[in-house]
Amino acid sequence: MAGKLLAATPVAVELGSIFAAAGHQLYLVGGSVRDFLLGRLSSDLDFTTDARPERVLELVHGWAETTWDTGIAFGTVGVAKRGVQLEITTFRSDVYDGESRNPQVSYGETLEQDLVRRDFAINAMAVSLPGGAFTDLFGGREQLEAAIIDTPGTPEQSFGDDPLRMLRAARFASQLGFTPAPRVVAAMTAMSGELARITVERIQAEFNKLILGDNPRLGLALLTDSGLAQVMLPELPALRLERDEHHQHKDVYEHSLQVLERAISFETGGPDLVLRLAALLHDIGKPPTRRYEEAGGVSFHHHEVVGAKMVRNRLRALKYPKVLTEQVRTLTFLHLRFHGYGSGAWTDSAVRRYVTDAGPLLDRLHLLVRADCTTRNRRREVMLQNSYDELEQRIALIAQAEDLARVRPDLDGNAIMELLGVGPGPIVGQAWAFLKELRLEMGPLDRDAAQAHLYRWAVENKILTPDTAS
Repeated sequence: MAGKLLAATPVAVELGSIFAAAGHQLYLVGGSVRDFLLGRLSSDLDFTTDARPERVLELVHGWAETTWDTGIAFGTVGVAKRGVQLEITTFRSDVYDGESRNPQVSYGETLEQDLVRRDFAINAMAVSLPGGAFTDLFGGREQLEAAIIDTPGTPEQSFGDDPLRMLRAARFASQLGFTPAPRVVAAMTAMSGELARITVERIQAEFNKLILGDNPRLGLALLTDSGLAQVMLPELPALRLERDEHHQHKDVYEHSLQVLERAISFETGGPDLVLRLAALLHDIGKPPTRRYEEAGGVSFHHHEVVGAKMVRNRLRALKYPKVLTEQVRTLTFLHLRFHGYGSGAWTDSAVRRYVTDAGPLLDRLHLLVRADCTTRNRRREVMLQNSYDELEQRIALIAQAEDLARVRPDLDGNAIMELLGVGPGPIVGQAWAFLKELRLEMGPLDRDAAQAHLYRWAVENKILTPDTAS
């Protein structure tokens, strides 16, 4: 194994030779070793050494193409060489205060001290450079082969040092398809409240990696079952609505995970964070809108409206960018509109509004709606998919004729001011909005028709008199 790893990382071997010649130890470590054993070694490599950061900078001077020291306060020096990024960190033996996740940085003297402080055994393996000796003190390779996530020491100690590691366990479940050891799950469940010590930014970063993994259902289920989701995303466990024998309804939690998996299966350009978040959260408005009907059914009236507000609030709380937050909110708000299409009542105007309201999110909305068309009734599912096929065909036909991607009023602002005899101001904006609605309702109009509608609107709103509207 070590020979193949060294052959695959000539830059690492060169670096190891430089350190060895100067009397220092250097090891490829952590995720780099794990990923190599999984057959997925990347061009970002992690190292640990007995050399202090200032000495590391001296050793790589003249060999590295670029260096950066943004992490030097934590003992890390960054290096770039022939397209490979290398992070070299001095042996660590940190002490945690048990109140925050910020350690008191303390340099260690041995490789063993460094490895025991790492989050999981699969990330606590090392290969010496340039010699290639393999070190695995905690059964990391065996756990890797068994697809198990476990800690080097006790999980209680590990998670007490840094509660973010509980979220990382869920993230690795998603990314690798691995199962946490029972003692890890037990500690996560008992200590889930400790996640509140972690900054929102760090939680969001780990959650993004989880949701973008190959198996996000595994990670999300672990968050929900352990209680971690209750701390960071309480809307997710809230989807587990109770059933009773008189009011049967779809399991909203399970449905949401199914929609996420279906949406992922539709992706063509790699993982899409906006689509995946919308698929997971599109029904979070159902719990607060659930009503038991007298006839025995269950309703969730306007859950898309309530859900859109909840999505915005939660993503803001998790400090997602404003643009992403509004994209997911919009998809949540629009995801249910299609279900009025099957009645055959949609006019061309309704189709135009659907496209215009979705805007640049239309392709994602198509995928979300198709993913949401899940039902145990196979015949109904086929009917829904066929109905959406028809809607997409109508969109394509109208788009060819009207350039739906850029629906604008038939008169621009300058024309409005000229025709109404007004300058820039709110009247122009109001007239523009009126003409935009007219365009959506009636399709393209020639200038004379658009002008006539504008004059009629101006008279009704007392902007012009009948005598001047000509």
